[in-house]
Amino acid sequence: MTSQNALITGNSSGLGKGLTQALLNKNYHVYGCSRQGCRLTGAISDIYCDLNDFESIAATLQQLLKSVSHLDLVILNAGILGELKNMRDTSLEELQAVMNINVWANKIIFDYLLSSGITIKQILLISSGAAVLGNKGWGAYALSKSALNMLGRLYAHEFNDTHIMSIAPGLVASQMMDYLCTEADSTEFPALQRIQKAQQDGKVLSCEQAASRILTALPHLKNYPSGSFIDLRQILAPDEYAELMQTRNPS
Repeated sequence: MTSQNALITGNSSGLGKGLTQALLNKNYHVYGCSRQGCRLTGAISDIYCDLNDFESIAATLQQLLKSVSHLDLVILNAGILGELKNMRDTSLEELQAVMNINVWANKIIFDYLLSSGITIKQILLISSGAAVLGNKGWGAYALSKSALNMLGRLYAHEFNDTHIMSIAPGLVASQMMDYLCTEADSTEFPALQRIQKAQQDGKVLSCEQAASRILTALPHLKNYPSGSFIDLRQILAPDEYAELMQTRNPS
């Protein structure tokens, strides 16, 4: 029986590490790339990759996947938040730094996968509710995740035999969450108040819980057209999603 293979970017910590462990537990062979390296054990092949170094990405993936003929799942997870601030205070350089990792590096990965000859069943882009909420202060991140969603939709036309989805996993414990709950200004940026309350109430998912939520959703995602975006809370936690939409702040 052919083993199941998965490729995950940014798998050294946070959600990427949680997904790696969850897939290892399901007997996948996981191919991972990150800036720090994943220290998990098992059927894992791991390689250093700096997604800011556009020129090296394709060669790095070629080295990592040189013996791979099929991938059952690709999860483009690596991403950065940037600093929460008003758009007028956000420089083009700051916007570009976030776009480089969250969008353009993923374009390079898409192009490599298209040319690789590897058969790919499913690609997930880890997006965010920020892509559609448009809350104050989330400029660079919201723009990048919105662009990421469109990137997936556009490439869905070119990956004829691959199902592509952008997904928002919900609130996940991570270094990003630590910044949002301890450093960012919730008075200046009111959307943070909901996030901080969720953490206080124990409603933020651990990386393991979030990974389980994503894997549980995998078969449901095939019901959506390739290239779609879905917030997993819509299908797995509708009450949580309804509350999210009610607290959307335009100011």
